[in-house]
Amino acid sequence: MKKTYKGSCHCGKVRFAAALDLSAGTVKCNCSICAKQRSWLVAASPADVRLLSGESELADYQFGARRIHHRFCRTCGVRPFGQANVGDSAGGFYAVNLAALDDVDPAELAAAPVMYVDGRHDKFESPPAETRHL
Repeated sequence: MKKTYKGSCHCGKVRFAAALDLSAGTVKCNCSICAKQRSWLVAASPADVRLLSGESELADYQFGARRIHHRFCRTCGVRPFGQANVGDSAGGFYAVNLAALDDVDPAELAAAPVMYVDGRHDKFESPPAETRHL
């Protein structure tokens, strides 16, 4: 069941709201950027994410195939979410950083299922051989 959470970057210049269903599953990826940032993400449709403030504070980083816009606050560097293929015919999606949620109960996070994906080898349909470090 979806619940609306509020989130922000560390300095508070970027604020957002997102309707998320944590019980539907979360993702940890071993690609180069997710591994370095220890990202823990949940996918959301563009209709379920609303930027409340700080659009001008968001910078964009892309690499590799440039399919995902890794958005981060220009001031504090925190990455509240990424955007993939936003505006294409499929509608795209957001990857919300669970660590950026301000009002999530730790028990909700502990109960959320985690799916591991092998982004390092572009095998998003299967987990990497080792996941304990993610």
